[in-house]
Amino acid sequence: MNLIENIKEALNSVKVNLLRTILTGTIIAIGITSLVGMLTAIDGIKAQIEDSFAGLGASNFDVRSKGASGGPAVQDGRAQKVFPILNYRESIKFQNEFNTVAPSTVFITVTGAAEVKRGSKKSNPNVRLTGVDDLYFNIKGIKIEKGRNFSNTEIQYGNNVCIVGTDIIETLFGNDEEPLNDYITVYGRRYTIIGILEKQGGVGGGPGPDRAIFIPVENASRLDTRGTFRYTLTVSGSDPLKMDYEMGQATGVMRKIRQDRVGEEDSFEIVKSRSVGESLEEVAGYLRIGGFTIGFITLLGAAIGLMNIMMVSVTERTREIGIRKALGATPLRIRQQFLIEAIVICILGGILGVILGIGIGNIVANAIGPGGFLVPWFWIFIAFIICIIVGLASGYFPARKASKLDPIESLRYE
Repeated sequence: MNLIENIKEALNSVKVNLLRTILTGTIIAIGITSLVGMLTAIDGIKAQIEDSFAGLGASNFDVRSKGASGGPAVQDGRAQKVFPILNYRESIKFQNEFNTVAPSTVFITVTGAAEVKRGSKKSNPNVRLTGVDDLYFNIKGIKIEKGRNFSNTEIQYGNNVCIVGTDIIETLFGNDEEPLNDYITVYGRRYTIIGILEKQGGVGGGPGPDRAIFIPVENASRLDTRGTFRYTLTVSGSDPLKMDYEMGQATGVMRKIRQDRVGEEDSFEIVKSRSVGESLEEVAGYLRIGGFTIGFITLLGAAIGLMNIMMVSVTERTREIGIRKALGATPLRIRQQFLIEAIVICILGGILGVILGIGIGNIVANAIGPGGFLVPWFWIFIAFIICIIVGLASGYFPARKASKLDPIESLRYE
């Protein structure tokens, strides 16, 4: 019996035991549907969001203190040179001088553990307090849903005004209360709410702007009683292709401001900003891992079910196996037949699962936001590879058992 005959016999066995094939294939299809469906939906939603924020942050770069984590670094057993931090005066001077090349925003994270109060209500001590200027929200792609941005006067004089995230509003205000132009207290200072941010959700594992308060950077600088604040500038480049040129210009301007001598290394660092697309890719990666895990668990259960059915099939066809061995079939050919049967069942279930997964995934993605029809060829390829692996894994032991049956004892089996 050659390989072609084995394939024909396996297909015939699948056709004869149609109900068993359908039930087993459906189990495989459910696993593939969950795998392909979730991954298709994730990629579809990600593509829609990337279209909405196309290019945002793609040409941005940050100018910040060298060794932004703080503290002297040790490399090869030697302490590295410690450079002065980038202070507020230098940041503002750079912003004014570089404004003719590209706009930039100066900001400082005062703390990530502030407690906000309003009357008898207070938040948990996990609110991020950030000092920003009026360009921050536009460059960082954060939208103000209600109220307004900081005015030039408020930025210049550092007035006690703030823009807050939705989590702060939900914690300190009731549904029937108007937060705009009301007051909150942070670090013993009373701030007037002039704007409320659009709900964002966490990107990259953090709370994001939803649990944050933004105040004028001039106001934040007054909280720096020890002179330890490390300011950061984010420059909004005009074109990703010109980023290296603009970063070079920024280096020259900052070296002049910091009075770095010729031949000395930079006393600051300039790095490409993390774009929205990169943040989304990280989140999508976690979601893909979750979707893949769910699909894998489902497929594991399907593989066990398929193995059980193939073991039953070996028992039912013991006499048939004995006849084939008596006619000269080798153990290899017997193993091939049962393995091919298992793989065929898995592939049939995989085809159904891929079709359902693509349909369900695109329906979910388009229900969240209008978009095109996505066909995830990579995940389809992965799905069929998984189907073949599942078929081989679940069919191996039954096939091995069948190939080791004694032909004489098999012929006697009733």
